[in-house]
Amino acid sequence: VQLQASGGGLVQAGGSLRLSCAASERTFKTYAMGWLRQAPGKEREFVAGVSRTGGSTYYADSMKGRFTISRDNAKNTVYLQMNVLKPEDTAVYYCAAGSGFGPRVSLYDYWGQGTQVTVSS
Repeated sequence: VQLQASGGGLVQAGGSLRLSCAASERTFKTYAMGWLRQAPGKEREFVAGVSRTGGSTYYADSMKGRFTISRDNAKNTVYLQMNVLKPEDTAVYYCAAGSGFGPRVSLYDYWGQGTQVTVSS
């Protein structure tokens, strides 16, 4: 499955952004989905995941209460609403599809190209 992420940009601390990730195939609904990010000089880290139906979600501790992941299987799209952004949230954000929606990077088999999020202080 091919994934296309969008919605990144430059925002001030405390602001919000909504990322979107569109999938190319109707098989989208058969994949668990996740958002992961990578900051310069750091390893890729898990942000949030959502089950195939959208009924279950999982968040990294530092994102709980600020980020919300959701999906629309009719539109083959997964979203990440990010609120109260902090400078440490600056990273390239990737959407990914796989067999599970937990924090292990190895769960995700297909990756989008990434979208840059920059949070200024």
